[in-house]
Amino acid sequence: MPTDPIPRPTIYDVAQLAGVSKSLVSLVLRDAPHVSDVRREAVLAAIEELGYRPSPAASALASQRTRTVGVLIDDFHNPWFVELLAGLRSILDPAGYTASVADLQLEAASGRNPVDGFLAQHVDALVIAADPAEGTLDGVGAPIVVAGTREFGAAADAALVADVVAGDDALGARLATEHLIRLGHRSIGHLTGSSGPGAQRRRGYEEAMQAAGLDPLVFGERGGTSEADGYAAACALLDAHPGITGVVAANDVMAVGALAALRERGLTVPADVSVVGHDDSPLAAYRYLALTSVDGHSREVGAESARTLLARFEDPGMPPHRKLLEPSLVVRGSTAPPRA
Repeated sequence: MPTDPIPRPTIYDVAQLAGVSKSLVSLVLRDAPHVSDVRREAVLAAIEELGYRPSPAASALASQRTRTVGVLIDDFHNPWFVELLAGLRSILDPAGYTASVADLQLEAASGRNPVDGFLAQHVDALVIAADPAEGTLDGVGAPIVVAGTREFGAAADAALVADVVAGDDALGARLATEHLIRLGHRSIGHLTGSSGPGAQRRRGYEEAMQAAGLDPLVFGERGGTSEADGYAAACALLDAHPGITGVVAANDVMAVGALAALRERGLTVPADVSVVGHDDSPLAAYRYLALTSVDGHSREVGAESARTLLARFEDPGMPPHRKLLEPSLVVRGSTAPPRA
């Protein structure tokens, strides 16, 4: 009786034996750069042990350009990314590239790694506008541009080879805080979160307060940066310091949460409390809110990120590109001098 033929090993078998992802095996097969020697050797050893032979057709397909750029953002609910994406597309579209966007929070909630999804699509590059977990970008191989101030963890950050384009978040928060100080405010709180931009904006606020001889009042450091987080941090701030006259929020949606907390307590903006946001998102310009906000020039961050990718495609060996854009303050109706 004939025996069943021994099945040929697959790329999944190689990945399992080597203890890596399928995407990383594909990168090794394409001899992509930025794969650690340890992981490359583990994959090659597994290939040798299993006798794996990749399909020539599949290898050819994997090596083709898709003219697609994966864009990883941190929250679709935060409108800051609208300007970033507009800036990216202003450069990528005329060059014949398509942007594919994924939300880190949505993908993580579903147990998926969005970077693996991008690599499965064979994107030509990644724009990282979020704070991915440590190790998420290991062995990516494709060019990476980090858009904005991001935290990857010490080990991953040390190993990450990427171009960086960002607004100066610390300077932006200093501008916001100094604006309130010049108006005459002395009791100014800060609503923050645990993100990379949040840490830099918190630092800028603290520097401005200390330079003016004022005590920093920081709330929400361990939380997120959503509207709900802004509301919770503002409630804690107002409970601890009911005489507060100024609030600097880490972003515009947190500022909206602060507006809700102030309204619940019968406080008006800006007569009782002045509020400043950050990002100058489309939300800030709504006439009903008229929110004073820091413009980190997200559109130009996106455009410069796209220009950097195109330059990287032309010259893969060029030194890492680092660009920090100077922010500006857009003053609207949510700030005024404190009551006499």
